Amino acid sequence: MTEHSPPTTRITPMAHHHPPDPGSRSGAEPDASGSDASDAAAIVRSRREPAAFAEIFHRHFAAIHGYAARRLGVDAADDIAAETFLAAFDKRGRFDPDRGSVRPWLYGIATRLIGLHRRTEGRRYRALARTPAERLQDGHEDRVTARVTAGGAGADLADALAGLPRGDRDVLLLVALADLTYEEVGQALGLKTGTVASRLHRARRRLRESLGGTHPALIVEEKPA
Repeated sequence: MTEHSPPTTRITPMAHHHPPDPGSRSGAEPDASGSDASDAAAIVRSRREPAAFAEIFHRHFAAIHGYAARRLGVDAADDIAAETFLAAFDKRGRFDPDRGSVRPWLYGIATRLIGLHRRTEGRRYRALARTPAERLQDGHEDRVTARVTAGGAGADLADALAGLPRGDRDVLLLVALADLTYEEVGQALGLKTGTVASRLHRARRRLRESLGGTHPALIVEEKPA
């Protein structure tokens, strides 16, 4: 599939697709009002009309790519995003339209794919931790902490993120980078809402401890379930 081309009967990887700069909010999800039902309807329709899946691709590709880029870097994100939509297309028959929102489902697929690159992610954060702050370009995808901090914790936070258990880090970054609620994170990862809350609390506590307990920039805000 060429750049910006929707799938016809199947989505294929897009090695040369260049979405908006993931360091900006241009790749954010559109306003959710009214879009959840539209997404669910598109999924159901795509089961008999495969080309209808293009609606899901166009609405959510940039956000999924941006999420993957902040965790693994742009090069890996190209593959992760393409594989996410390939998997979603193949599994569209299993999507429950009563759940309404497609976003948690897509982020769950992307997070599981990112999990296959957990060593790469750990190395990425540790590399960022060794990079002098002045070398981190403003607006670059390496600002993985942009939505996790106010003012930016820079290398210290990158190092702390690298030390988190994978499950706790997944919950933290789905809340901080994807703006998912506890309920949506639970849908994405197949967890109970209470488990999401406890993992997020544990991740925040460990980050505070790693950052000395008083770092003023760390403001991963609690979200309602």
